[in-house]
Amino acid sequence: MTMDLANEGAAWARLLDRASEPYRGAGRFAWHFARGKLGRDPVFRHMLAAGLIPPGARVLDIGCGQGLLASLLRACAAMRAAGEWPQAWPEAPAGTQFTGIELMPRDVARARAALGEAAEARFVCGDMRSEAFPSSHAVVILDVLHYVTHAEQDAVLQRVHDALVPGGRLLLRVGDAAESRGFAISQWVDRAVTRVRGHTVAPVYGRPLAEWIAQLRKLGMQVEPRPMSQGTPFANVLLVAQRSGAGSS
Repeated sequence: MTMDLANEGAAWARLLDRASEPYRGAGRFAWHFARGKLGRDPVFRHMLAAGLIPPGARVLDIGCGQGLLASLLRACAAMRAAGEWPQAWPEAPAGTQFTGIELMPRDVARARAALGEAAEARFVCGDMRSEAFPSSHAVVILDVLHYVTHAEQDAVLQRVHDALVPGGRLLLRVGDAAESRGFAISQWVDRAVTRVRGHTVAPVYGRPLAEWIAQLRKLGMQVEPRPMSQGTPFANVLLVAQRSGAGSS
């Protein structure tokens, strides 16, 4: 089921307001970044439109930044509780338990300042290459793996597979290095945004889309690529990868 396009704009605007509002208390930069990222990056809207995060899921966000996905999920739950969730949409991802892992202390501080530390959302300042991954129904990795070497990428993906319950889903957005122009633009923008956020620019270890898919299939996962650059000049693709087996709690 997909969202009713006639009502999507107004409903999304309400969600954007709810999800951005907590960042006013975390500083001007945090609020403007939340508004811009949630409003312009197509991946957040798509995850809701396609119902990719089920209600009650244990969600692991690797490279969570300042916790935008956690805030969006909280806003979804609030809208549902208020009776504002449109019937034409997929079921609201309410009642989720969120764990975010982020390397950059400044981003973790912004996440905690905006959203606090609650039972349904916790933020860990740590390295995805060594931090423990909790058992999860959904793992989200957006534009992060290219910061580590190919061998480290493979190791992280293996650990993600092991952390997913049978039938669990990995939502992995990557840049397709085979699309040279779009990939180069995304690298340039990534470096610029990283500097603005006050972080050191790391090397970029890209891969062609076919290699990403092959690596996930090597782990025994079913993979569906979805273009995820709408409205942008990038070469981004969202890989929806599912661990084999029936769903489990």
